Amino acid sequence: MQKIGLFYSFNTKNTSKAAKIILESFDKNEIQAHNIEETNEEEFSAYDNYILGVPTWFDGELPNYWDEFLPALEELDLKGKTFALYGAGNQKEYPENFVDAIGILADTIEQLGGKIIGFVPNDGYKFEHSKALRGNQFVGLPLDFEIQPKLVQPRIENWVKRLKTEFW
Repeated sequence: MQKIGLFYSFNTKNTSKAAKIILESFDKNEIQAHNIEETNEEEFSAYDNYILGVPTWFDGELPNYWDEFLPALEELDLKGKTFALYGAGNQKEYPENFVDAIGILADTIEQLGGKIIGFVPNDGYKFEHSKALRGNQFVGLPLDFEIQPKLVQPRIENWVKRLKTEFW
């Protein structure tokens, strides 16, 4: 079994908290964490299975480090590779673009031939619009540390249980 590459910014508060829970939910031989701010194309390409952490910044934007990595990502062939996405957002303060970055990254990955897994029903969230929404499901795991902090850990744990069946 090949390891899963977990890519996120080590310098983020909430995305890093979520990554720690994700890492603890896998055996050490199943997953390897990487700081996306220091990742190159070769390191990123070394995996077939990925978990990507991407918080939404400002009014529905990718963080700078993901935005800067996109040109390198767009040069890669992602056919046959599987991706699960998670991200932090605030559904009360940013209801018009809740976790948009998950949707932006998912669209790019799919355009490059990657497969997205780990869809999450939108039950239990209150927002107006999200680029991460497809029908009544998110294309990744939305986490709201400000409005629903008590739901973060159980949502991650349940999501990881599902990912284990979807990855392998």
